[in-house]
Amino acid sequence: MGQSTLGDDDLFGEAADELRSDVESHLEAARAELPEADAVWETEADNVLGVLNGLAAALDVGDAEEELRQAKKWFSVGERADAFDDAADLAAAIEDVDETLSLVVEGGEQVNALTGTVPELRSALQTDGD
Repeated sequence: MGQSTLGDDDLFGEAADELRSDVESHLEAARAELPEADAVWETEADNVLGVLNGLAAALDVGDAEEELRQAKKWFSVGERADAFDDAADLAAAIEDVDETLSLVVEGGEQVNALTGTVPELRSALQTDGD
């Protein structure tokens, strides 16, 4: 009985390490999908609509949401199984990526709204002579 318990403990430890690695890997992939800071700051557009279109494209999060979801899923499994010696760093990393992702998605929604509004505004402000 003692031998099988030792084997089970070793397997559990190995599985816990793999869970942590999976969570970290998905978080890294989520971060990699987020836009770079310069992509949302610098522009080469000739007008406001061009700036907005460029910003909307820069704010694309790709597969970041799915990668974050996977990280949360495996973190939950590991946490419920009490597989992590210290899960505080993983929880903090998940929260950080989640907050950043939410900010980028919200910014994208605002930019998309402006992208539709600015041409309407310009058209409404134009006079017949323009």
